[in-house]
Amino acid sequence: MKCFSRYLPYIFRPPSAILSCSCHTEADIISTVEFNHTGELLATGDKGGRVVIFQREQESKNQPHRRGEYNVYSTFQSHEPEFDYLKSLEIEEKINKIRWLPQQNAAYFLLSTNDKTVKLWKVSERDKRPEGYNLKDEDGRLRDPSMITMLRVPVLRPMDLMVEATPRRVFANAHTYHINSISVNSDYETYMSADDLRINLWNFEITNQSFNIVDIKPANMEELTEVITAAEFHPHHCNTFVYSSSKGTIRLCDMRTSALCDRHAKFFEEPEDPSNRSFFSEIISSISDVKFSHSGRYIMTRDYLTVKVWDLNMENRPIETYQVHDYLRSKLCSLYENDCIFDKFECVWNGSDSVIMTGSYNNFFRMFDRNTKRDVTLEASRENSKPRAILKPRKVCVGGKRRKDEISVDSLDFSKKILHTAWHPSENIIAVAATNNLYIFQDKVN
Repeated sequence: MKCFSRYLPYIFRPPSAILSCSCHTEADIISTVEFNHTGELLATGDKGGRVVIFQREQESKNQPHRRGEYNVYSTFQSHEPEFDYLKSLEIEEKINKIRWLPQQNAAYFLLSTNDKTVKLWKVSERDKRPEGYNLKDEDGRLRDPSMITMLRVPVLRPMDLMVEATPRRVFANAHTYHINSISVNSDYETYMSADDLRINLWNFEITNQSFNIVDIKPANMEELTEVITAAEFHPHHCNTFVYSSSKGTIRLCDMRTSALCDRHAKFFEEPEDPSNRSFFSEIISSISDVKFSHSGRYIMTRDYLTVKVWDLNMENRPIETYQVHDYLRSKLCSLYENDCIFDKFECVWNGSDSVIMTGSYNNFFRMFDRNTKRDVTLEASRENSKPRAILKPRKVCVGGKRRKDEISVDSLDFSKKILHTAWHPSENIIAVAATNNLYIFQDKVN
C-alpha cells in the first residue's frame, strides 16, 4: 500500500482563527469536506455556516513541486441562524453537507445544507466591468435626462479578478426533522435530501415542491424503532439509491417500481453474533455513513467500530470488514458516558475503489488497501506534520509493555476526532478535517 507521506506546506485555519490562533470557537469547527468532480476545487463547511473553497495551484516550470497546493479561492456565508416560531426551536447555521454539481460552463455550482434548508450556489469569476452607461454615472447614480446629449456604447474594462458566490435556489420548508444527507442524481436534473424519517426528491428548477420518496414515520411515534442515518444515489443509474438506518441495515430502492419507495428492492444486513451481544450492540451497529463505489458495484458503510464493503449482489453479509479501532471495545462504557459513542464518522473511497479511508480519535485516520489487505494509521496534527515530511504510521497498544513509538489506548484524546475526510477523484490527494484545521496530504512524489 502506498504511504501517504508528503504533507502540503500549511494547515488551513478558519479566518477567525488566523487572527487569534491561541484558541478556536465552536463556529470554526469544520463540519464537511468535499472535492469537486475534477479535484481542482475543495470545499469545506463549518458550524458557523461558512463555506470556504480552495483552488489547486497550477504547475509551473519554475516550481513543479507546487502542483497540488490548495489556496483559498472563495469564502462566503451560506447559512444564518434561524428560529422556528411554530416549534420554538433554534435552527443552527451549521453546514451539514456540501455536494458539487458537474461543471457545465465557466461557473461552478454546489449544494449546501443545514438542518432544514438546502441552497444552490453559483460561484463565478469576474475580471471585467462595464463602463460608460448612458443613464448612470460611474458611481451608479442616475443622471439627469436633460443632460444626456449623445448615445454612448458601454465598454468592458479589465479589473482585478473577483470571485462571486450567489444563491441561485433555496429549497426550504420540506423537512420536519434534521437533514443528514443530500445527493445529486446522475441525471443532474434532480437531487435528494434525507432526514431522520423521510427522503425527498427535488428538481433543481423547482423550489416550492418536492416528492416524498421514502417515509418511515409510523402512525404512532411510540412504535418508532429506527431512523434514517444517510442516503446516496447510485453513481450511474438515476433510478437507484440506498439509505442506511440506525439498526445497521441498508436498503436499496428502485424508483421505477413505485413513486413511494417504502418497499425496498434489496435489504442488506449482517446477522449479529449472539456471543458479542451487549448493552452497546445496537448503538455501535448504527451506520453513520454510506457510499457507493465509483464503479457502482459496491456499497461501503461505516458504523462505530468497523468499515464494511457490500456487494450489490449479496445481501446477507458484507464481503469485507475492516476494524477501525477495535481497541475501543473495552472503553465503550466511558465512551457512552461522554457521548463519543454517538459520533458520526464518514468514510471515502479513493478514485479507483482500491483503498478506503475513515477517521478515528486522537486525530488518527485509517486507510485500508482492499487488494493487499494492509492497513495504516496516520495522524493529522500540527506537531507531527512538518511541510513535505513523511507521515509515520502510528500504533495503539492495549495493555502490556508499550514500545517507544506506540501510544497507549488510555492516553488517546477523544476530543480530537477525524469525522470528515475527502479523497481527490483521480489522484492520491486527501483532505482531512481535524476540528478547526484542514490538512491536505498527498502521495510521495519522487
